Formats: sequence, C-alpha cells, structure tokens
Amino acid sequence: MENKAILREWFERVDSEKTGSITATQLKSAFAIGNLEFPLSVVQQMIRMYDFDRNGSMSFEEFLALNKFLIKVSRLLSTLNSNRNRGFLGTDDVFEALNKIGFSLDSPAFYTACESFDQKKNGRFQLDDFISLCIFLQSARNMFNAFDTAKQGRVTLDLNQFVYCTASCRI
Repeated sequence: MENKAILREWFERVDSEKTGSITATQLKSAFAIGNLEFPLSVVQQMIRMYDFDRNGSMSFEEFLALNKFLIKVSRLLSTLNSNRNRGFLGTDDVFEALNKIGFSLDSPAFYTACESFDQKKNGRFQLDDFISLCIFLQSARNMFNAFDTAKQGRVTLDLNQFVYCTASCRI
C-alpha cells in the first residue's frame, strides 16, 4: 500500500481502541488478514525497529516507515519470483536478494541466518519468511552501526554489550 490516505484508513481500522497507535498484536492480526503470517516475535521486532519514540507501539508515522520498508522488500521478492515463476525463493535467490538490498553476508553468516528463518526447513522462502529475515538483518545492522561509531565496519564488544545486542535483535 502506497497511498497515504488508504494507509491512514487501514491504520485507523487496525487501531480498534482509537489510541493513535497500534500494538504488536493488532499489527499481527492485520497482517494475517492480508495472508502474511508472522510470529508475534517478528511483529514485535518490526515495531522495535520503527518505534522512533520508544513507547512500545507504532504511530501512523512509524507505520509509514515500516510500510516503506515492506514495499521495498516485497517488490524485490516479486521481481525475483516473476523472473523464476516459482512462488518462493531458494537460498541462492535469497542471497541475491539480500545483496540487492545491501546485506552482504559471508557464507557462514548467511546460511546460519537462513536456517533460522526457513520456517519449514525446506530451503524455500515465502514472503513472510523473507521479510522476517530482512527485519532481523536490518535490526542487527542498526545495532551494529550504533556500536561502530568510527564507521570502520568492525566493533569490539564486552560481554554486557554483546548480551545487549543479541537481546535487542532477538526474534
């Protein structure tokens, strides 16, 4: 969805309590109506990723930022699917797609991440699997960048910082 008025209408329907923000549970239910089945933990991570005011819920403006990310990922997946006409992505496709959106991972990191987000463990990624993986990687990148203040592509963490990072990126 790209039209702001349509998105506003959709958001207001999801915001059943009329608070001006939506919770992870409300967002998960809304995704399910659109045939996107995300675990609650992934939806919570989406909210954490775009919860700019850190209040634990998602305002309309925060939702617009999430929507922009989801459209970008969805378009990429559609392009790859239409080229291959399979309805899913294999691991080679996932690798190519991640590189196209700026996630350049080495083989061990890539395959470990794929194993974690391939829900059916069959090497086939549906849209919701791929989005979940992208949400995790974007969260991990955001956390890494917060520690990489010199922008050198390397960080040194003590145990407390490592625990903080992994807990913050959990899905």
